[in-house]
Amino acid sequence: MSTNPAEEYQWRETYFILFSSSRRPTLAQVEDALSQLGGRVQLQNMVADDEGSFESLMLRSPEDYAALEISYETGDAVVAQRAELAKQLKDDAGAQTLQRLMRADSRLDVMHFERVTEDSLQSVDEDEFDEMLDPTCLLMAVEALTELTEGIAIDPASGEVLE
Repeated sequence: MSTNPAEEYQWRETYFILFSSSRRPTLAQVEDALSQLGGRVQLQNMVADDEGSFESLMLRSPEDYAALEISYETGDAVVAQRAELAKQLKDDAGAQTLQRLMRADSRLDVMHFERVTEDSLQSVDEDEFDEMLDPTCLLMAVEALTELTEGIAIDPASGEVLE
């Protein structure tokens, strides 16, 4: 993910934002929502389809030593995933959340990467490095995109809905 040999990015986690395709944002709307995060972020590699709808982008936050790759997905895999998630969440999520989830036919994948430099790898052991992980950029972006799409944000590793 980096052309600088002194640094690299390591994948840490992926969050999903499930929503109805009728709420699919344009690239301009996504850019505006993420720009609200302030000067801490840089948007790169922004891609839209022919109608201007959002496809993907990369967000970098040097202050947080983080980068996010955000992409739009739709189709049978999303529909199958929503059914599986609804089964997993049926005892913990409210009826309204489950209804919104079952209407979802699209999602944003938000992949979180941590910037690692040679210095940080040599000076910190892995347990300490995991404790240094700052999810601020990830959480702020997920919140902004969830609001934009009126979606449901899910941490698939824990199976939790982020509200």
